[in-house]
Amino acid sequence: MLFRSAGKVVVATDGVTFPVYMDNQSTTRVDPRVVQAMLPCWTENYGNAGSLHHALGEAAKNAIEESRAKIARSIGARAEEVIFTSGATESNNLAIRGVSLHPRNRRRHLVSALTEHHATLTPLRRLQQSGFDLTLLSVLPAGHAEAGRVELQQAEEAITDQTGLVSLMLANNEIGVIQPVAQIAHLAHQQGALVHCDATQAVGKMNLNVQDLGVDLMSFTAHKMYGPKGVGALYIRGGRPTVKLLPQIEGGGQEGGFRSGTLNVPGVVGFAEALTISLEELTAEQSRLRQLRGQLWEGLRRDMPELTLNGPDFERDEMRLPGNLNCSFPGFDGQTLQLNMPQLAISSGAACSSSQPEPSHVLRALGIDEDAIRSSLRFGLGRFNTSAEVEFACQHISEAMKRIQSML
Repeated sequence: MLFRSAGKVVVATDGVTFPVYMDNQSTTRVDPRVVQAMLPCWTENYGNAGSLHHALGEAAKNAIEESRAKIARSIGARAEEVIFTSGATESNNLAIRGVSLHPRNRRRHLVSALTEHHATLTPLRRLQQSGFDLTLLSVLPAGHAEAGRVELQQAEEAITDQTGLVSLMLANNEIGVIQPVAQIAHLAHQQGALVHCDATQAVGKMNLNVQDLGVDLMSFTAHKMYGPKGVGALYIRGGRPTVKLLPQIEGGGQEGGFRSGTLNVPGVVGFAEALTISLEELTAEQSRLRQLRGQLWEGLRRDMPELTLNGPDFERDEMRLPGNLNCSFPGFDGQTLQLNMPQLAISSGAACSSSQPEPSHVLRALGIDEDAIRSSLRFGLGRFNTSAEVEFACQHISEAMKRIQSML
């Protein structure tokens, strides 16, 4: 089968589509079923959800609210507790800055972890520059069975009665480690602090419920779960004590005044469909991805037995995303390997921060040395990957390593 992509002919044969895409922690291909759900929003129900004085506007509004209810149910929330944004970065900023800068907030201490995404660390450090105190928790080091996890004792010691917000991601985008968010949320609430969770990598990939997590705010986005780019959400716990947020985008007062701007109706509809599909297929997909990851790991080690795993052990299934593999190739540079593998799309760092060439801050937080960090590659396996693609990737990497060695 032939099809065109970015002006190039891409050949799909024997279960392999070129280039082989294994960067699903960065973004995912939109599922065709999601595209079909979105199409009417462009061609039929294309009204503005804020224009309630005519039928097209009402149809758009109804599509938004039906999607909001679906997404809320999927995470164990009420519809009125979910607002839509442009993505997880905006959701993180609204949660972190919105809580901290609210006029009624008197607490000036923030707690997070060294391994957070830049969409969390950057607003936190900006607040630190303006006078807030910031504590970044360390994580268990490389070589530990739970490498990358925050220790509860350290979190308990860091959170005080002056802590206003604890922000911790549920699943890491680079090493796939799953953090003990529920336990840390309990510790934070004992001190009267609010808890924000960046669940961007987790929603749609693992079972979660905001009630079980005990979080007050949670960010997530569609494009990590085979939905469209440009749409995300923020869960804001209802009830008391009230979560007070200072809006970061003002205008027409959409989304309860928390986030002004015309709603992305096709994106929201696609978001809901993507999450629905992901949860319906979750158990089978988790098992399939673990099998593919095991095949990939063993295939890579055939030619490089000294390959090192970054992050928690695979045996700790409850502590690592099933589709994530991050490993270091001793003696090689990760970016050089990438350049020698044009038919394989993977990442040598956090793709969202690819404009910053510094070595991975996540791997550095694990105590991994600079050479090993620079030799690391991240594989993000996903819904459309096949066993044949995994075998091709192993062969392609082996050939690239031999080619590089021959030039030395």
